[in-house]
Amino acid sequence: MSSIAQQHTSSFSVRDLDLKLKQVRLAHPEQSLPSPPSSDSGSSSPQQESEESYFLRSLKECLAIYEELSRPRSASLALLSDEEVIMLANNGNIATYALEKLFGMDQLERAVRIRRAIISRASSTGTLEYSSIPYESYNYSRVLGACCENVVGYIPIPLGIAGPLTVDGKQYPIPMTTAEGTLVASTSRGCKALNAGGGVSTVLVGDAMTRGPAIDFPSAIQAGKAKAWIDSDEGHKALREAFESTSRFAKLKSLKTAIAGRTLYVRFATTTGDAMGMNMIPKGTEKALEVMQQRFPEMIVLALSGNYCTDKKPAAINWIEGRGKSVVAEAVVPGHIVKTVLKTTVRDLCNLNIKKNLMGSAMAGSIGGFNAHAANILTAIFLATGQDPAQNVESSMCMTLMEPTGHNGEDLLVSVTMPCIEVGTVGGGTVLAPQQGVLDMLGVRGAHPQQPGQNAQTLARIIASAVLAGELSLLSALAAGHLIRAHMAHNRSQVNTPAASVPVTPGAGFVSRG
Repeated sequence: MSSIAQQHTSSFSVRDLDLKLKQVRLAHPEQSLPSPPSSDSGSSSPQQESEESYFLRSLKECLAIYEELSRPRSASLALLSDEEVIMLANNGNIATYALEKLFGMDQLERAVRIRRAIISRASSTGTLEYSSIPYESYNYSRVLGACCENVVGYIPIPLGIAGPLTVDGKQYPIPMTTAEGTLVASTSRGCKALNAGGGVSTVLVGDAMTRGPAIDFPSAIQAGKAKAWIDSDEGHKALREAFESTSRFAKLKSLKTAIAGRTLYVRFATTTGDAMGMNMIPKGTEKALEVMQQRFPEMIVLALSGNYCTDKKPAAINWIEGRGKSVVAEAVVPGHIVKTVLKTTVRDLCNLNIKKNLMGSAMAGSIGGFNAHAANILTAIFLATGQDPAQNVESSMCMTLMEPTGHNGEDLLVSVTMPCIEVGTVGGGTVLAPQQGVLDMLGVRGAHPQQPGQNAQTLARIIASAVLAGELSLLSALAAGHLIRAHMAHNRSQVNTPAASVPVTPGAGFVSRG
């Protein structure tokens, strides 16, 4: 055999042949042979995929099977191979977004697999179908209709545990889902320092989720009359009764109104039990507005959310009034721990905190950003416990304070004030099994059986305390000059940057960016 022929043969693979055959079948389905019925199992074996490569019925035959009225659509799809279903979808006979509904609850993984193939083959790269993005062995029944649409798989992110950290006299592991090296280890160092002083004490100063609809009136005068009625005892009572009729957990705590021209904004603030509340509160708001419209028929509800809430956007109203759980976490760190564990001094920490977190943030015009990296810790815990990660925008609003305390000011008093921690232990991403496992580990899964809302409040306390640990560790590293050195050693990908790195015991070298 010539060298040219050898070179050509060595570059050919079975997968190349398989892909070529698929291209031919999709282009000329009328030349294909009938295929046997597909397996009832969610995933296909290599042998099944190989068989599908050689048997494909015509579009007309597949359409006749699919549209047979004597059986459910799910039963008809069970008689078709994956490639035949893909052919029907590409021909417009099956909506890709509706595959789960058509296949039924026992074939959800197959629906995901087929959607991957359809999207992959229509894309410019064609890589999704055989990519390393996993899709098998996942409970898609918990996702359907609750967490995501057009599902093609899931993204695993590393889960680490910082701590444990003593919060209000009880120890908790701190779950953190992150791809940032040093973050978990740095937070652990902060936990160690806080535990040495007896742990963290927290106080819940507020608990109310908000929704702020925008309402138009024909004139500013009429908008003003509506505002006056809402602010009156009569109006407040009428709206509260209507609002609370929609849920046994929703208890209206306050109504705040504001006018811009002829548009009225009303900020409903309510308790929501152990739910974060964004599905619960619109129902109450809509019911209250119906009652209001009976008194002011000329009003027009522009939007249930008029950005006066405010959700997933930085806003001074959240910073001042609070949204979700408002928590203050506080601790005293002994002076000798500051020196031996944190490798700095009380004086240097307090000075840095003023110049960086308070003055620096003020110079930048920050709203609620008077901290070093609260969003780092909060978002990592949000991902681990099934919270809405987009709500880190307001939830990570935080003011970190440090001052000398004790005899001759040798100890450190440190606190974080977080007015907008938006969390829940029921609904949303908390229905997913891995996230439920994390909530189980913390002892806050689901609704509290005796005191509605206590599980979500406990989670908020844990988050604020973990943020305190992260703040303490990072500021100590900055004060001691350890930040860059730690990241050069421990936060460089060994895949993309083949630099030598030797793991060491968590200590001053483990810090996070801020």
